[in-house]
Amino acid sequence: MNNLGIKAEKTATELLFERRKKYVPNGIGVFSPGSAVEGNGAIITNAEGNKMIDFAGGIGVINAGHCPPKVVQAIQDQAAKLIHACFNVAIYEPYVALAEVLANLFPHGKNGTKVMLTNSGAEAVENAIKIARQATKRTGIVCFSGGFHGRTMMAMTLTSKVSYKLNCGPFAPEVYRLDFPYFGSKEQLLFTESEFDAFHIDKLHAFFTSYACPDNIAAFIVEVVQGEGGFTVISKKYLKELRKLCTEKGIILIFDEVQSGFGRTGAWAGYEHFDVKPDLSTWAKSMGSGMPIGCVIGKAEIMDAAHFFINNPKILHGKIRILFTTDEEIGHGVDHVDIQKLGADVGYTLDGGAIGTLEDETFSADGAIIELQGVPSHPGYGKSRMENAIKIASDIVSALPKHRLTPETTHKKQGFIHPTKIEGSLEYAKISFILRDFDNDLLKEKAVV
Repeated sequence: MNNLGIKAEKTATELLFERRKKYVPNGIGVFSPGSAVEGNGAIITNAEGNKMIDFAGGIGVINAGHCPPKVVQAIQDQAAKLIHACFNVAIYEPYVALAEVLANLFPHGKNGTKVMLTNSGAEAVENAIKIARQATKRTGIVCFSGGFHGRTMMAMTLTSKVSYKLNCGPFAPEVYRLDFPYFGSKEQLLFTESEFDAFHIDKLHAFFTSYACPDNIAAFIVEVVQGEGGFTVISKKYLKELRKLCTEKGIILIFDEVQSGFGRTGAWAGYEHFDVKPDLSTWAKSMGSGMPIGCVIGKAEIMDAAHFFINNPKILHGKIRILFTTDEEIGHGVDHVDIQKLGADVGYTLDGGAIGTLEDETFSADGAIIELQGVPSHPGYGKSRMENAIKIASDIVSALPKHRLTPETTHKKQGFIHPTKIEGSLEYAKISFILRDFDNDLLKEKAVV
């Protein structure tokens, strides 16, 4: 019912959700009550034809934007030539070409770098663990609190979040976990940075006294910048010590770059900010711009110690085009791109609640979407994510010349908020928002002005 008591017709998205509920398992989560029919750059068009700014990016997958034309063309061209042959049976050039590009982009060893391709990030992690165990003839794996490495069995064992693993055991054996050394706001109340580093480095060395013999440890696996862990960054001094320790004890160091790779941190690889190189690294997500592809990159002598399976040429050719598109059209490689400048060029910066200048021609509030998941708490903001999202939405729209938004709500659950209509003149604008939340299977809509 609307405000006039008239029963509103269901939207195309709502009808789609009804079909989903009937045929798709509930275990596949609902992170957003939205839909997507078409994507172009940073914009998604939903089933109702509304255009929205995509802040999710397929959860870290669309760093190059939706459907880059040259990537789409490369995929189409390859699909017309060869979709699958099995690389073990008949070698095809796209596999070799992509391996060459990746090995030169991310050199791992003095004696050469080799690449194996997978269908996903979780598969890349599973294979990296297998490679490490086969290369070292050891079994133990060390991971970190807050880490996310996927949801297949070994990857899920390595993943820290308990709620992802309920009723899925028994898990893979010989896996140990250390505290992730992130010098955050809470830690800064207790330690200086040097004290914090020393504390965690002592715990790292003590691990081999209290938990496991180094001769039994095959690998450490770590995200240098955690995603699921809260966008936390590892201590640089700790990482350098970990690299030194692994080298001394013959342990393989694996960096999981599935979320942090391909420009997400302003460099091709997150680890490039730390002056430390891994023995193996895992990649996916924005590596394929939405196509199912990942990889393990590693020192040649380590990679040659294991056995693998492979990917198909249609996806590989698209991936090569993604890399070349990034190089040619964004500025000859991510290392030459000023990410902060690009953000300013787009129109605004969100940093601790401060919004920069917005011009009418660079930002339209109509159809924008603010995602609640991961919205941080800031001094002066509300306590809930919903309140934070509304405050941020207000700041963004208020930054538009002579446009103001003063939303009022007591709603405190997860959900999404997006403006649907702007009325009035430049002197005064009334902005209508739809606030959508989800509670199990229940979808509600409330108008917020």
